[in-house]
Amino acid sequence: MIAMQYSFTLPAGYDMAIIDHRVRDKGPMLDNFPGLKFKAYLTARKGDGATESRENLYAPFYIWEKDEGLSNFICGPGFVGLTDSFGWPQVRTWIVWAADVSPDIRNARFATREIVQIEPYAPLAEIRRRESDAAPVEIARGEALASVAAFEPTSWTRVRFRLLADLPKSILRPAVQAYAVGHLSLPDVS
Repeated sequence: MIAMQYSFTLPAGYDMAIIDHRVRDKGPMLDNFPGLKFKAYLTARKGDGATESRENLYAPFYIWEKDEGLSNFICGPGFVGLTDSFGWPQVRTWIVWAADVSPDIRNARFATREIVQIEPYAPLAEIRRRESDAAPVEIARGEALASVAAFEPTSWTRVRFRLLADLPKSILRPAVQAYAVGHLSLPDVS
């Protein structure tokens, strides 16, 4: 599996209702997209008390089952439409260690993403085990509706991503970016 995110920083005075409208109109287009485990359409608003963001952001987060799904999306018309509207983003990817999803994932209203630097010569197998073991526990305890742990060996970072029904203030700290979830694209499970 591969985690993917791109982010657009929008001006402080930008009318974020434009993004909300875009998500409402275009979000369902990726429902049941081949190879997609989920896509969370994420926004953060500068000065918003819930997410406490310093910037206006549009920053979707994806989990792809295989690289083919990611490639098909990036090479397809949906991504062309995005880049025509907002420009050519840097697309970050991480190799997924664990991606656990609750049956209640559709109740997600918030998300958090934390990117952590991996120290040189860190015990990667131990870090992977610890991060992978934590994901299903968070789901079982009801602490998250989705929990993703992944790493990227070019910049030696790891990402922790959570989908949440509520956003407890205790989760917010400088390294954590919080978002509101505008739409979730999921596979059809019926």
